[in-house]
Amino acid sequence: MKFTLSWLKDHLDTTASVDEIAEALTDLGLEVEGIENPAARLAGFTLAHVKSAQQHPDADRLRVCVVETNEGEKQIVCGAPNAREGITVVLAKPGDYVPGIDVTLSVGNIRGVESHGMMCSERELELSEEHDGIIELPSGEVGELFIDWLAENDPAKVDPVIEIAITPNRPDALGVAGIARDLAARGLGTLKTRAYAPVPGDFDCPIKVTIDEDTSDGCPLFTGRLIRDVRNGPSPQWLQDQLRAIGLRPISALVDITNYMTYDHNRPLHVFDADKVKGNLRIHRAAGGETLKALDEKEYTFQPGMMVISDDEGAESIAGIMGGEATGCTEETVNVFLESAYWDNVQIALAGRALKINSDARYRFERGVDPAYTLEGLEHATQMILDICGGEASNVVIAGAEPDHSRAYKLDAERVRSLVGMDIPESEQRQTLTRLGFRLEGNMAHVPSWRPDVQGEADLVEEVARIASLTKLVGKPLPRLTSGVPKPVMTPQQRRLSMARRTAASLGYNECVSYTFIDQASAALFGGGTEATMLENPISSEMSHMRPDLLPGLLAAAARNQARGFADLALFEAGPVFHGGEPGEQRAQIAGLLVGRTGPKDVHGAARAFDVYDAKADAEAVLAAMGAPAKVQILRGAEGWWHPGRHGRICLGPKKVLGIFGELHPRVLQAMDVKGPAVAFVLWPEEVPLPRKSGTTREALALRDLQAVERDFAFVVDAGVEALTLVNAAAGADKALIEDVRVFDEFIGGSLGEGKKSLAITVRLQPTETTLKEKDIEAVSAKIVEKVAKATGGILRG
Repeated sequence: MKFTLSWLKDHLDTTASVDEIAEALTDLGLEVEGIENPAARLAGFTLAHVKSAQQHPDADRLRVCVVETNEGEKQIVCGAPNAREGITVVLAKPGDYVPGIDVTLSVGNIRGVESHGMMCSERELELSEEHDGIIELPSGEVGELFIDWLAENDPAKVDPVIEIAITPNRPDALGVAGIARDLAARGLGTLKTRAYAPVPGDFDCPIKVTIDEDTSDGCPLFTGRLIRDVRNGPSPQWLQDQLRAIGLRPISALVDITNYMTYDHNRPLHVFDADKVKGNLRIHRAAGGETLKALDEKEYTFQPGMMVISDDEGAESIAGIMGGEATGCTEETVNVFLESAYWDNVQIALAGRALKINSDARYRFERGVDPAYTLEGLEHATQMILDICGGEASNVVIAGAEPDHSRAYKLDAERVRSLVGMDIPESEQRQTLTRLGFRLEGNMAHVPSWRPDVQGEADLVEEVARIASLTKLVGKPLPRLTSGVPKPVMTPQQRRLSMARRTAASLGYNECVSYTFIDQASAALFGGGTEATMLENPISSEMSHMRPDLLPGLLAAAARNQARGFADLALFEAGPVFHGGEPGEQRAQIAGLLVGRTGPKDVHGAARAFDVYDAKADAEAVLAAMGAPAKVQILRGAEGWWHPGRHGRICLGPKKVLGIFGELHPRVLQAMDVKGPAVAFVLWPEEVPLPRKSGTTREALALRDLQAVERDFAFVVDAGVEALTLVNAAAGADKALIEDVRVFDEFIGGSLGEGKKSLAITVRLQPTETTLKEKDIEAVSAKIVEKVAKATGGILRG
C-alpha cells in the first residue's frame, strides 16, 4: 500500500515529519517497507542566475556561461539550447551527486575551457523525462534551495511516498483514511472527517438493478446511479500527481476518480458507459461457459456459480473483480452508470483465484471493505465526478440491504492491564477505542463497520496495546512461587532426553530434525500407515501419516545424502513416535543410524564397514548416560524391519525392552532407496527405570578386594543353536556371582561331525564376601553346565 505525505494530510492534520510517521506506523503494526523522498536526492541543489552566455570558442553547440551563485560568480560550460542570459536555473556544484546521470561532479575541462558546475535538466534530477533543455524557473532567489522552491511552487515533485505492508487482518489500512485514523489515535495529529452530504438526484435512474435470490449471500447490497452529460477528459493535475506517485498511470477523469476512491477509502467502484448498457442490470450466478472480454483485453470463461453483472444481452462485468471491455468508459463517454456494491469476500477470492485475475478490486474485496461505506462512497464519488467532469446525477438505485455487522464486546480495564503488562488507565483505554471508531456504551465496545478483524475481547486488548505501544513495556522478572532454592524446571524424562542427545552427539552422530508426518508406504514398512495415524488434512501426499518410528526419517535423510555423494553417515534423532491417533498413544524415542564405513580410506586399512557391534556399543553408551542398569539381557525377536539374524533386543526381562540394535532388513533399505548395509539402534527412554534415590549425590564407589576367577567352558551344540542363547543360559546360573560371560572361540567340523559346532566361553566369577574355594567354583561350574544343557542341549567337549 503506497500513499504520499500530502495525501495523508488530506485526512490528518499533523506536523510530524516523515521519519516520525514511519516510526509510528511500524510500531502500530503497519510496517513501513520503504520511503521514497525526492527531497533527499535534491537537497544539495541551489538556484543560480545566468549573467551572460557566450559562444564557446571551439564548439558551435556549447556556450560559456557566467553564473551568479551563492558562492560568487562561476564559469560553466553548457550545451543546452535554452542556455542564455537572464534565466534562473538549478545549479549542481563540484562535489554534488546528480542522480539522473549517476555522476558526482568535479571541475571539468570542456574543449579547453574550465567548467565549475552544471545547470541541470529535469531528467538529470529525475523529475521527469524532459531533457531538451535546462530547467528555467519563473522565480527564485540566488542561493535558495531548489527543494524549498519546489515545496512552495510545485509540491508534488517533492512529496514523499510511503509504502507499508498490510497484513490480511487489517483491510481498513488499505485506504489512506484508515491509516490516518491509526496515526490520529496514536496522537500524531487530528483526524479530518469528511461530511456526508448526499447528492440530490435530478431525475430517476433509467437503469434498474436486481439481485437474484440465490446471489444475495454473495452480493447483499448494490447501489448505483446514472450521471449524464459528463466530460471524460484528463483528470486534474493534482489527481494525476497523486496517482503517479503511487505507481498508477492516469487514464481519464472517470477512471482516475474510481482509482482514487479505491486507495483513499478502500472503496472499489466501477463506471459503466451507460449508452452501451442494454436494458437493466442483473446480479446473478453464472450457469457456466459464458465468456467476457474484460478491461485487461483478455477473455474469461465463467465457471458455474461465479457472480456476474449482466445487462439484457449478456455478461458485462466480473462481479467485484473487473469490468467488461464492451461497457468500459472512453473519451467519448458522456453518460455513465456508477456502481458501488458490497461483495462477499470468500466468493470473490474463489472466483478471482479460479479466473487467475489479480486486480485492485479483488485484492480489497477478498480482504474486506466497509459495508457501511457502500452508499456513502457512491455519494462521495458522485460529487467528485460532478466537480471534475460536470453533468447531472440521477436518484440512487439500491438493490438488497446493508448486512448486519453490529457486534459488541466487553472492555475489562483490569484484564487489559493484566494481559498487556502496562498500567494503562481505564480513561486512556476508552479514549483509544473511541479514536479508533469504536462506540462505547458502559463497558461494552461496539465495533466499527470497517474492522472485520475484531472478533472478541482479546482483540480489544490488542487494539489498546497497539496504540499504547509495546515499546514502552518494561521487562519484569516473574515472581517466585516458592522460597529458597527453586525446584528443577525440567522433568527427569526431559533431562534424560537431553543427556541422550548430548551423548549421541559426542559419539560422532549428527542430529536430524525431521517431520513427524511421513508417507503411507514408509509408515507401513515400520508397522504403521493405518487409519488410526492418518491425517485428516495432510500437507501433501508424502506427509499423510504420523510416523510410527524415527528410522523412516533417518533413512530418508541418508538416501538424500547418498544421492549427493555422502556415503559415510552417522545420524540420530530424538522425538515422539505414534502408534495411534488418541492422546497418550505416543512415546518418546531415540534412534541412531550408521551407514557406510567408520572412516575414510587410508594406507593402514583402518577403515571398515559399520557392523552390528558398532550399533550395540553406541546404544549401550546412550543407555548408560540415561541411567540404565549395567546388567541387561540381549534377546531375539524384534520386528520384521530388522535383519532376522543380526539384531538384538536390550531387555531387563522378557517384557521390559529398553531398545533394539542391529542391521536393518535389506528389503526395507531397498524400499527407502538406501545403499546398504545399514545398522541402527532404537531406544525408549521411558522404559529405563528411574533411580530409587532422587538426590544429586553419586553412589559410593564399590571396589572389590577379592580376586576374581575365570573359567573356560567348551560346549558341543547343534549348529543351529545361537551363541546368545548359550551365553544367557550361562549368565543365569548364578546372577550374584557371575560378572561376565564372553564367547572366545567357535569350531565347526573335524571330529564333531555333521550338524555340530563347538562354542567356547569364558565365565568371570567375582566374589563379594569371601575368597572362592575350589568346591565353590566346582558348584558354580556344575550349575553352568546344567543350565546350558537345559537351554541348548549342549554337552561339555571332551
